[in-house]
Amino acid sequence: MKISDITRVLEDLAPLPYQEAYDNCGLLLGTEEDECRAAMVSLDATEPVVEEAAKKGCNLLITHHPLIFKGLKQISRHTGTGRAIIAAIKREIAVYAIHTNLDNVLPGVNAAIAAKLGLEDRQFLQPKTESAREGQAGAGSGLIGELRQPLNENQFLSLLQQQFRVPVIRHSPLTGRMVKRVAVCGGAGSFLITNALALKADFFITADIRYHEFFEAEGRLVLADIGHYESEQFTMDLICDAIHEKFPNFAVLKAGTATNPVNYYL
Repeated sequence: MKISDITRVLEDLAPLPYQEAYDNCGLLLGTEEDECRAAMVSLDATEPVVEEAAKKGCNLLITHHPLIFKGLKQISRHTGTGRAIIAAIKREIAVYAIHTNLDNVLPGVNAAIAAKLGLEDRQFLQPKTESAREGQAGAGSGLIGELRQPLNENQFLSLLQQQFRVPVIRHSPLTGRMVKRVAVCGGAGSFLITNALALKADFFITADIRYHEFFEAEGRLVLADIGHYESEQFTMDLICDAIHEKFPNFAVLKAGTATNPVNYYL
């Protein structure tokens, strides 16, 4: 099996044209025509993750966050990115990123969040203007859906904490209303607050909300920040499942190396 066989599966799931203009998805290191022995999936491409891939015989590393994102003027061991690139080249490991293109498809990152919450009747928070490709439901940012049964706000916060294994949730003031309609966006999604308000969400689940952005809730919904890593942690399962569905006997592993740079003192 070639690396291109795996990347084709990923690009069928999340076409590269669906990535944001600022992003850098696709094969970042390596050659598509090389043989692929096994693949490892991780949220981030760090040097320890690359070394784990090498140790486990994987010569393809698939990550959500691109290893090469901003412009690089040098590749050296003085930066984490440089060390990871050097390790991947030294170990002959190809690196592939599936980032905002996976965020922007209906069965993507946000679907994994919605599934954990049991949301039904899902639709994009902010549909893209591009027409849908054959077999695709189009593209867009975030999702909104409805719980099967309404919960009070404390019950819903407890559900969030349990399903996403988060020690703390930052949120705007509670409204005292029941929670039925829920908006979600993996990663930094505060740019969608106005969309969540317009679509009458009771809660908006995302990450990286700034202090002043919490004021934008205006008592009309609850903004809940569950953490960037925590909101995207099930992306690894999503990628592994897509590959396993196409190639049941191919070895694709989830990285065991922790990459979340945020820690909590409780």
